[in-house]
Amino acid sequence: VQLQAFGGGLVQSGGSLRLSCVASGLAFGRLTMGWFRQAPGKERDFVAAISWSGGGNTYYEDSVKGRFTISRDNAKNTVYLQMNSLKPEDTAVYYCAAKYGMVIVPAGVQYDYWGQGTQVTVSS
Repeated sequence: VQLQAFGGGLVQSGGSLRLSCVASGLAFGRLTMGWFRQAPGKERDFVAAISWSGGGNTYYEDSVKGRFTISRDNAKNTVYLQMNSLKPEDTAVYYCAAKYGMVIVPAGVQYDYWGQGTQVTVSS
């Protein structure tokens, strides 16, 4: 069971990045996938999640609504996080996570599997 997240980097304020997370060893088509982030000195926070049911129901943390888009490609066992209009406060290590079941929950403790994280740095 492995989740590999990549796509982070350094970008200027207002820029865009797309994160990807590839899952292996899991029944990806039955997983709800989530993205979380942790800024220095802060707790890990929920960012977005997408269910495997209902055509891919999504849920976003309020501060990223309208800027971030989560999507999935079940044929590639991959979940994406398109991040637009990035702000310095989006700077964090971003983690992908997976849980079985169709219900989206914004709580990290409900997720069973985690990737290694990818750094996103937004300069002002």
